[in-house]
Amino acid sequence: AASGLAANRLELEITEAVLIRDDEAALAILHQLRGIGVRIALDDFGTGYSSLSYLQRFPFDKIKIDRCFVNDIAEPDGSSCIVQAVVNIAAERHMTTTAEGVETRQQQELLRALGCSEMQGDLFSPPKSAAEINRLCFTHREPSASVDVRRARKRRQIAP
Repeated sequence: AASGLAANRLELEITEAVLIRDDEAALAILHQLRGIGVRIALDDFGTGYSSLSYLQRFPFDKIKIDRCFVNDIAEPDGSSCIVQAVVNIAAERHMTTTAEGVETRQQQELLRALGCSEMQGDLFSPPKSAAEINRLCFTHREPSASVDVRRARKRRQIAP
């Protein structure tokens, strides 16, 4: 609240390891956060002590599918059936899915065909430093209304 950022603009990513430590305390905290509008994502799903019961007990908005399932998704004995199962479970529970570590167009196409909602990885952008992100934000920012008004005034002064 002190930052002025609306709670629904914040997405908290937690790993399964956090849930194992004290799942009752984690459950209470996550419900409180969700109650004020914070979105909750389960990160690196399938790499830890995965339990499908987490998806039923905890108030997740998103499941982030770990890159280990994306890496071999195009292989004949790869993980496409696992990804499909996670996407189906997420859809039934009204959650979005994010596939991590997407590096090729083929992976992107397969994930899209399986119904994955979101993707991230080097195919879209390599990791960036905070300074690079800051520069991108300011470079691609829309001008404010006050800047537009000043430009319009200057144009009127220049016009004959």
